[in-house]
Amino acid sequence: GYLAASSRDEVVAKAKKEGKLRVISSLDGRTFKPMMQSFSKKYPFIDIRMQEIGGTDGYQRFLLELKAGTVKDFDTSEASSEFYIENAAHAMKFDILGMAHKGVLRINPKMVDPDYRNVVSVASTICSIAYNKTRLSEAALPAKWEDFLKPEFKGRKFIADVRPQCMASLMAGMGEEWVLKYARQIKEQDPVWVRGNQRAMSALASGEQAIHQMTFYQSCVEAARKDPTNSLQCKIIDPAPVYLRENHFILKSASHPYAALLFIEHMASPEGQKIIDEYEPIKSSIFGDGEVARVAKGKKVVVNDFRTFQNTPKWMAMVVEAYGFPRADK
Repeated sequence: GYLAASSRDEVVAKAKKEGKLRVISSLDGRTFKPMMQSFSKKYPFIDIRMQEIGGTDGYQRFLLELKAGTVKDFDTSEASSEFYIENAAHAMKFDILGMAHKGVLRINPKMVDPDYRNVVSVASTICSIAYNKTRLSEAALPAKWEDFLKPEFKGRKFIADVRPQCMASLMAGMGEEWVLKYARQIKEQDPVWVRGNQRAMSALASGEQAIHQMTFYQSCVEAARKDPTNSLQCKIIDPAPVYLRENHFILKSASHPYAALLFIEHMASPEGQKIIDEYEPIKSSIFGDGEVARVAKGKKVVVNDFRTFQNTPKWMAMVVEAYGFPRADK
């Protein structure tokens, strides 16, 4: 029941006939212009426009519009981790995996979901710790995740994020039982709970807080490059959770599906991956040869990949429950 072009020439010819492309993406807005320019240089006959989407509320609103059938203006979008399966259900049934294997599309097959076959992950995130070197010496830094359970880290001595994407991804390698026990122990350490990487990085850079228990390495590096005091530092400890980002699919309602195939291929290409790394440091695909793969080389990583990715919403909910946040009575 899947669609597949027989040759690359067929994809390009049909995309040329379509002549347009409308993309909705959670890539940083700074990435849009260079990504569109590089795509237009390859395919000058396609008029491309990109629109940004982000945040849980934005993803949820877009999903509701998909279910209601009111999304008419876009050809490709992202299946976020929170609503991955529900988004994938609205994907056009292109056999992207088969076309990647046959060379019809120049995409590393590892970037394609082997079950759905029509969702392509073009980015990824490594999780790490972040710290202020004026507040914490190198010798005092945790070398493994369990080190945050030491007595010296008890009593509002570190930051922990209430949206546990990294903790959930750790389950892909460490298992549910280990991570849930660890989450309950983290709660007992009485951390400073925060939401959002920008707020956390600001607190670390200013010295308001000493260390973040688990955050995005990408966000830390980007903030550290802007820190005039050079106090904010980033460190990857083993095992480092990695989870997939920018999981693009072509909408069933797409008016320009073949142009969308070429754009997804372009984001997954070495040129597209280089642009992602340039404007969003260390966010390229773990399955490519960009900065993420380079940083992860030689380290023990656990990848929340397509085999486990659909468990992410459930795992995040389990970690939040283990944290024991108060709930409103019904």
